[in-house]
Amino acid sequence: MNQENLTEQGFKPAVAKYFSGKAYVKTLVATDEVTNCNVSDVYFEAGCHNNWHTHPSNQILLVKEGVCYYQEEGGPVQHVEAGGAINVLPGIRHWHGASPDAPMIHVAININAEKGVVNWMEPVSDNEYSNQNN
Repeated sequence: MNQENLTEQGFKPAVAKYFSGKAYVKTLVATDEVTNCNVSDVYFEAGCHNNWHTHPSNQILLVKEGVCYYQEEGGPVQHVEAGGAINVLPGIRHWHGASPDAPMIHVAININAEKGVVNWMEPVSDNEYSNQNN
């Protein structure tokens, strides 16, 4: 998929300073006065991953395509294949992104949005991303 195809499907570029490569976001459900969560598709190009971050409330990730690399601070990098789910608990420092050889799409569900959505931190180092034995 290229940027033109993504744009045609409603994806917009993610905020570049929080990602190691190109990522795109498509809002599926926006937070409003009735719905206290947001739901988005997030496309990561091959090798792209986000910075370390936490969430004030749970974030649920549903992997739609590719393999999601996911790591909680102090733990190993997990490889979650399409069809898999990750429940990120509040305050857990973590990162996620695509494998080095293929793009990845996950659905991000941020619940209890009144608490905030994300607290961004520093980038993941190349060593952290590539060290599969953390």
